[in-house]
Amino acid sequence: MSVIKYHKKGFNNETLLHLYEQLAKPRLIEEKMLNLLRQGRISKWFSGIGQEAISVGAACALLPDEVIFTMHRNLGVFTARDMPLDRLFCQWQGKRLGYTKARDRSFHFGAMEHHIVGMISHLGPQLSLAAGVAMAHKLRQEGRVSLAFTGEGATSQGEFHEALNVASVWKLPVIFLIENNGYGLSTRPNEQYACKDLVDRAQGYGMRSAKIDGNNILEVYSTIRKIAEEMRKDPQPFLLECVTFRMRGHEEASGTKYVPKELMDEWAQKDPIENYEKWLLKEGILTEAHIKSLKDRYKKDVQKAVDVMFNEPEPVANTQEELDDVYADAPASVAPSAPARELRFIDAISDGLREAMKRHPELVLMGQDIADYGGVFKITNGFVEEFGKSRVRNTPLCESAIVGIGLGMSLKGIKSMVEMQFADFVTCGFNQIVNNLAKLHWRWGQTADMVVRMPTGGGTGAGPFHSQSNEAWFTHVPGLKIVYPSTPEDAKGLLLAAFEDPNPVMYFEHKALYRSESGMVPEGFYTTEIGKARQVREGRDVSRLTYGLGVRWAQQTADAMGLDADIVDLRSLVPLDYEAITASVKRTNRVLILHEDTLFGGIGGEIAAWISENLFEYLDAPVLRAASLDTPVPFAIPLEQNFFPLERMKEQLEKLMKY
Repeated sequence: MSVIKYHKKGFNNETLLHLYEQLAKPRLIEEKMLNLLRQGRISKWFSGIGQEAISVGAACALLPDEVIFTMHRNLGVFTARDMPLDRLFCQWQGKRLGYTKARDRSFHFGAMEHHIVGMISHLGPQLSLAAGVAMAHKLRQEGRVSLAFTGEGATSQGEFHEALNVASVWKLPVIFLIENNGYGLSTRPNEQYACKDLVDRAQGYGMRSAKIDGNNILEVYSTIRKIAEEMRKDPQPFLLECVTFRMRGHEEASGTKYVPKELMDEWAQKDPIENYEKWLLKEGILTEAHIKSLKDRYKKDVQKAVDVMFNEPEPVANTQEELDDVYADAPASVAPSAPARELRFIDAISDGLREAMKRHPELVLMGQDIADYGGVFKITNGFVEEFGKSRVRNTPLCESAIVGIGLGMSLKGIKSMVEMQFADFVTCGFNQIVNNLAKLHWRWGQTADMVVRMPTGGGTGAGPFHSQSNEAWFTHVPGLKIVYPSTPEDAKGLLLAAFEDPNPVMYFEHKALYRSESGMVPEGFYTTEIGKARQVREGRDVSRLTYGLGVRWAQQTADAMGLDADIVDLRSLVPLDYEAITASVKRTNRVLILHEDTLFGGIGGEIAAWISENLFEYLDAPVLRAASLDTPVPFAIPLEQNFFPLERMKEQLEKLMKY
């Protein structure tokens, strides 16, 4: 008799056999991989032996076009979705035939044609991506759900709380499935959480939940199928805890010596495949002949895929291809075609947002207090009345989840903008931006079509948590584009370009320019090319390379000192316009780089190094920098003014001109 109790629950024999066939396939693949590992022919493997019923049950219970977000031990999802085995094996072993061109390993990839998105090593972020896909379903009224796997260990992460909280508030049709397999590497549940069951947390989110036997394929399948059917009609999230056990190491090298033998023996008796097979045989639904025929066929398929993997050559690095794949191709810029009118900087941003909302009917704006309140700077004032609350959304204080939801929406082809109330607060969403948004296209060719707006900079006496210039944090992250306008015309044009660009764009807007800078702004739609600097004025004495509020400072000091300065507004920090920099340096032979950011580690150091390496023969003096003090931004106005580079900039200019 099987240890697990099975009930037909009205399933026909065809369904019962299909579930068995789907269970058997990943087990045979696993056994092959472990054999290859023992032979030393492969280097690493994350085993899901003993947990197959959860992956298979979930994949079979959902509709084929419903997106599943997987983790280490969800091979059964990939096989149930009929992914080509040769490509899977090549993916695991770093061959180009895999899904990431050998750039990432194991299950760290996605394939939207199979409606599967794999994990990143940080575990928790995929929960918010699943919520984003669910939001796309809800906005489009598609009657679909998404499902995200997580482990009991990852429920300790902040992303777990944020994703569940936002999904609950917005009533998103997403199933959060916890595979509670007893160990987070070697950490037991009592070291991870104090509640009796993880599903107890659902009550705090106002969320439905259930705890089931994760080794019982029929219980998993029927539970998820029922939940999904209900959610397609009545969108709301669900927390499902599937209790199982990890029978092998976190990955094979780590072993299981820390697991008591009696516990391993107990769970070995609950094997999801052996028990189900015995029950099917006892019920007369399955025969030994069918088992042999099935396994023989699977073994041939597996061996064929293994042969392809070993015959596939090792990847050969192509530097240009590696660089080219960091970004998706962006459209050409669009020149203005309508008359211009005078607008303040802040109004130009608002005008750009409104134009983008009209141009892209599914575009969603998300941020704290941006709806009825209009945002703390009133940039989205009146947007709710014009575009509705489904597209202009107040968010909970969950920056990471909101960025993840935006990325999830992008997987379904919906553009979004996330407003950080202040650029300082982006730290709370840092992981999603630098590890998910930035790397997605390079890893497996999926665009991350998002704009993150960053009200930045000091000058208002707001202190160290509302005044930081943190653009340099992101210029070091390949895959992000960074723009930083200084004029109202560029504020609108760069913002619209950011929405047209299929890559993630960090859009920095200086708060001190909001109501103090005005200029002529073309009406209607146009874009300012990302990666192209603006020549503010040409001169012969000294080159001033800057951006943002620095452009105003550069003009003011040049006028006050009577310098014939060549001023370049970089306005795009990634990519940089090296042609404009080169032309300016050749005109003057002296360079001062200015930015409000602190000196050490600022982008000025990178630009100075590039000039020294590439334009040294054109220099008549060392490249100098002017930047803010290497301290946090102080609160009191006299201290803040001392923090800024204005006086030091004048000293540097005098030094440069005397050299």
